[in-house]
Amino acid sequence: MRQDRQTPVRLDDTDRKILSLLQEDATLSLDDIAARVGASKTPVWNRIRKLREAGVIRGQVALLDPDSLGLDACFFVLIRTSEHDPDWARKFLTAVRARPEVIEAHRLAGDIDYILKVRVRNARAYDRFYQALISEVKIHNVTALLSMEELKATTSLPLD
Repeated sequence: MRQDRQTPVRLDDTDRKILSLLQEDATLSLDDIAARVGASKTPVWNRIRKLREAGVIRGQVALLDPDSLGLDACFFVLIRTSEHDPDWARKFLTAVRARPEVIEAHRLAGDIDYILKVRVRNARAYDRFYQALISEVKIHNVTALLSMEELKATTSLPLD
């Protein structure tokens, strides 16, 4: 049963330790996790199960290295739209979700309506992405910013 998004799940120190370990390496065995948090295997397994049921642990994935896959270019795409009706928003959301190059998308407050994080091989690949996107949905203004260097990237959330 998933908790309401407005009500955070209460975590104790053991839960935080377990989650920190899993954020660092989700392939750790139950024995390793139990030893590192100073508990036995069954209570640790029960805590992990409850954290999954509560929606705290959404899934487990393999994190891939984009450079090793030739995805050398990371663009942050700032989008302004003059359209704000539900039909446009559905079309935009469908288009963004269908594009594997988009690895993050956020609706923003302020002058920019949306920001996308896009991973592609190079500028030509970005242009193909851009042309496909604007052919699917009407966009007032697009600004693409090329990341010159990634200074920090993590999937770990702060647990303090």
